[in-house]
Amino acid sequence: MIKRTTIIEIVTVLNIILFLYTGIAKIMDYSVFKEQLAMSPILSWAANPVALLLPWVEFAIVLMLVIPRWRLKGLYASLIMMTLFTIYIIALFSISTEMPCSCGGIMEALSWQQHIVFNLVFVLLNGWAIYLQKKEKQAFRNGFSDQRGYSISHT
Repeated sequence: MIKRTTIIEIVTVLNIILFLYTGIAKIMDYSVFKEQLAMSPILSWAANPVALLLPWVEFAIVLMLVIPRWRLKGLYASLIMMTLFTIYIIALFSISTEMPCSCGGIMEALSWQQHIVFNLVFVLLNGWAIYLQKKEKQAFRNGFSDQRGYSISHT
């Protein structure tokens, strides 16, 4: 059986790859990214600040995921970002099926339906990793108090 920590690490690495890749792709094709956001019926009003901030938010999530102490926060941030991206895509898809993708890199090649499935897989993986990370922390705390001879009661 695969250990909890292994699953957490796999999900973390997948998130690091995803957010690092998409952040770099957005910066490398910044003008295209900004232009595609400007064509969005939902985000056109905020295309400039979103185009500037989104890659850096993705890099901040990568940083949180890399630092073990911040990993749980990074997993929560990943979950929130992927949920927001999914809601955005569903909203765009409900408006038009011919909208340009502003994701960056090879992610642009995905259809809207594939984007939704891809994002939902990451939402589920992040939720699972958060659950496992919390169990891991709880097991560590319980093991620590048991080893010291202390008992923790919740009354």
